[in-house]
Amino acid sequence: MHSYMKYLLSLTPVVFLIAFLSIVIRVYGIDALSGPSQLVLIVSTGIAVLIAMLYFHKSWKELEGEINHAVGSIGSPIVILLLIGLLSGTWMVSGVVPMLINYGMQIINPHVFLITSCLISALVSVMTGSSWTTVATIGVALMGIGKAEGFSDGWTAGAILSGAYFGDKMSPLSDTTVLASSLCGTPLFTHIRYMTITTVPAFTVTLIIFLIAGFLVPSAAAIDTSAFTTALNSKFNLSLWLPLLVPVATGVMIYKKMPAIIVLFASSLIAIVFALIFQPHILAEVSGISTNDANGSYPQAVVLFKGAMESSFGSTAIDSGFAPVNDLLATRGMAGMLNTVWIILCAICFGGVLKSSGMLANIVSLVLPLTKTRVGLVASTVVSGIFFNATAADQFLSIMLNSSMFGEIYKKEGYEPRLLSRSIEDSSTVTSVLIPWSTCGMTQSTVLNVPTLTYLPYCFFNLLAPITSILIAAIGYKIYKVRN
Repeated sequence: MHSYMKYLLSLTPVVFLIAFLSIVIRVYGIDALSGPSQLVLIVSTGIAVLIAMLYFHKSWKELEGEINHAVGSIGSPIVILLLIGLLSGTWMVSGVVPMLINYGMQIINPHVFLITSCLISALVSVMTGSSWTTVATIGVALMGIGKAEGFSDGWTAGAILSGAYFGDKMSPLSDTTVLASSLCGTPLFTHIRYMTITTVPAFTVTLIIFLIAGFLVPSAAAIDTSAFTTALNSKFNLSLWLPLLVPVATGVMIYKKMPAIIVLFASSLIAIVFALIFQPHILAEVSGISTNDANGSYPQAVVLFKGAMESSFGSTAIDSGFAPVNDLLATRGMAGMLNTVWIILCAICFGGVLKSSGMLANIVSLVLPLTKTRVGLVASTVVSGIFFNATAADQFLSIMLNSSMFGEIYKKEGYEPRLLSRSIEDSSTVTSVLIPWSTCGMTQSTVLNVPTLTYLPYCFFNLLAPITSILIAAIGYKIYKVRN
């Protein structure tokens, strides 16, 4: 096979995927996530399989083995995703999220709301090591406050995600941080310290932008926040210390470095207990059982049980008497995450075939001539990380592929492994949320209920981090070669 044909065939499934997805997103809009995007990924996987078998002489057994391995590797993230859906519903009916929205609107000045949201998200993400958990908890509450303050969804989501991914990137508890450092052979805290050189400048610029935007970006100032607080207080029992015990207990578990799955499940269980004790009327409403039925043939225990179950796996519809507040109180539970799980599985299959067939390696080889200089090497790593996020559709796969593809190149050129691990994090980790069909993009857009392309222009940290990485490489600041 001629070399140019090898590259052309390797790029074919990727080009088809991007072209088909662009059409589907334009036609279906936000509904593209409910089936059309998944179908595109499956069809693209089929095309990749045919090319792999016919032209790269790969057996179906080889391809199937890699798909099974890739799907198996995301078992834990899928469980976490479902538990996030559980958490969002239980935190809502227990009064945790309404309490945070209520007091947040009273405390946070609208002019500093965006920068405050970014900083809070960063702090929580550093402590939890998870951008997903941060977005699903405090992020949801901040979205509610942002709506009440009149900020557009794009600005609010951008501030939340910028902070969440900064914290995720810099936390020693983060899966991506541990993965990137371990795969590249860099001690964890050496990796984190080295990342500050590129991460801190990007985050500083981000905070300045959000600070300025808070004074310049038009917000619906006419919105009367007292109407929100009145509606919330009339609907929920919002004694400050009662709902606050739930996030405090969650914080203690995180501090004890308990696994994310255990923390999310335990936090949801605690929230349900609080809902049964302090918000039984909310559970009764969510149950869908009418008052007459509840007082008649249905015992109170049955009503509460059904309400707790419905808020956990299904959607909640709580009527506060004020339509904007009703929108804030709506959650979709575990069922709301199923489309995301669906697309993650399809994306993983596509990435698995590309990797097993060698197509990804062929594509990466196209950039090898650019790696002869320091700037070219770092820039190639950064661009490849973004490319892998777009093709493999998963940040973990992107990190693994990037490290395996460039590890030997960095070693051959004599650069320290920490340069590779930092470059990977500056691209693979932070840009994953900007890809609409990636696991992170789909998850965060689902949790925040904001389309990826809506918040993308406002995720300043995520956009600046790759650029900063290349600029620092161009300057050559603290970039050393290994001494023999």
